[in-house]
Amino acid sequence: MNAARPFTISKQRVYEAFKAVKANAGAAGVDKQSIEDFEKSLKDNLYKIWNRLSSGTYFPPPVKAVAIPKRDGGQRILGVPTVADRVAQMIVRMEFEPNVEPIFLPDSYGYRPNRSALDAVGVTRERCWHQDWVLEFDVRKLFDNIDHGLLLKAVWKHTECKWVRLYVERWLKAPMQMPDGTLVQRTKGTPQGGVVSPVLANLFLHYAFDLWMGRTFPGVLWCRYADDGLVHCRTEQQAQAIKVALAARLSACGLALHR
Repeated sequence: MNAARPFTISKQRVYEAFKAVKANAGAAGVDKQSIEDFEKSLKDNLYKIWNRLSSGTYFPPPVKAVAIPKRDGGQRILGVPTVADRVAQMIVRMEFEPNVEPIFLPDSYGYRPNRSALDAVGVTRERCWHQDWVLEFDVRKLFDNIDHGLLLKAVWKHTECKWVRLYVERWLKAPMQMPDGTLVQRTKGTPQGGVVSPVLANLFLHYAFDLWMGRTFPGVLWCRYADDGLVHCRTEQQAQAIKVALAARLSACGLALHR
């Protein structure tokens, strides 16, 4: 470590992050640079990312707002980072995710290594043979409404790495550029479409829901895939009671159940 570059980040890690971003494909961000364009000056582009991250001078550009249709007829707004920003986020994710992955509970399935929606369906189907009632819930606009203060408290709890803390906070504050070019400042949420957002969302719900369920309703089985979940109940009355308690819990965390 030196004064010019106080953070130690290996160049190999930067290259590994680029390979992961390339494998995931994805659209261009606000700079309109595609992965193919980024690759034309790969060495220089990766050096710039490494240099800025290592020196503490990396500031994320705005994310590009992209509306995609939902099944219910509404729209979901994705925040698409630039290719360079996706690489930077992947570097931080590679550093941070191994700290929290071991503490996540077995019944959390979304956006986790070696777990799929089909795994969640399989365990849920088997449990439905044993419990007659299910509370199915969806957290309303999870990625748009995550409380920054509560999230950063959780991030701080699970890493002492100064550059992970610094850049997560900067990404949370990065504005969103709307289709007409206007910039929208963000005071809550983490962009759905960001590379580091899924692990941050899982960390938030680990405390807001997963651990709370175990404390409040011990022995009650549940399954969660990101912002969608199921709770297996013995009776309709139990399901209704958990629904009321869950709504209150999410409200205390700045979230809400989808109606």
